[in-house]
Amino acid sequence: MKRGKKYADAAKLVDAGKLYEVNDAIDLVQKTSVTKFDSMVEAHIRLGVDSRHADQQVRGAVVLPHGTGRKVRVLVFAKGEKATEAEAAGADFVGAEELVTKIQSENWFEFDVVVATPDMMGTVGKIGRVLGPKGLMPNPKAGTVTADVTKAINDIKAGKIEYRLDKTNIIHVPIGKVSFGTEKLAANFQTLITAVIKAKPAAAKGTYLRSITLASTMGPGVKVNPLRVNE
Repeated sequence: MKRGKKYADAAKLVDAGKLYEVNDAIDLVQKTSVTKFDSMVEAHIRLGVDSRHADQQVRGAVVLPHGTGRKVRVLVFAKGEKATEAEAAGADFVGAEELVTKIQSENWFEFDVVVATPDMMGTVGKIGRVLGPKGLMPNPKAGTVTADVTKAINDIKAGKIEYRLDKTNIIHVPIGKVSFGTEKLAANFQTLITAVIKAKPAAAKGTYLRSITLASTMGPGVKVNPLRVNE
């Protein structure tokens, strides 16, 4: 892949063969941010599991102490009192069958997270094939299938993120904006890592945290020493 001059200059600051301490890596990620806008910092965590096996799946959600800096649009599938509760809690969109129809007929996806009450999952299941590939299908493990819609919405708006393995056994998640500074980004990162470690499947063998890379949007990756995080 051909890179621009800004990226090339930033990449020169990173020792590709070095495993950095967490705070040093975060400092470097901020220094090598190449965008004019406030870049997002992402963590890419490769795990020693095999996502092809059901007993080695790693998936969950965690509330980052300082949020992500991203405005999150929440859609809630609910009826009656729960719909009213969701609206009062600040959901961006609330509805039932009419929202399913809107998504099906208009290919409408102007939302970032989907929450559903348990009684609505039969309805939501009708669009599972389109929500699933986009990572939008509500899931009990992520806390997005729940009767407590107020808590779910508040947590998401406060900075709750979902993490899960991709097909290459890597978790990709945002941990905040470059402007957050090292202290807040480090706190968010440690909260994420602690959650991922707690989610270690019993069937996982050998080294669990294989590699960790931090990078800003369009910036070079900085490798973190996985042996120096709290495993």
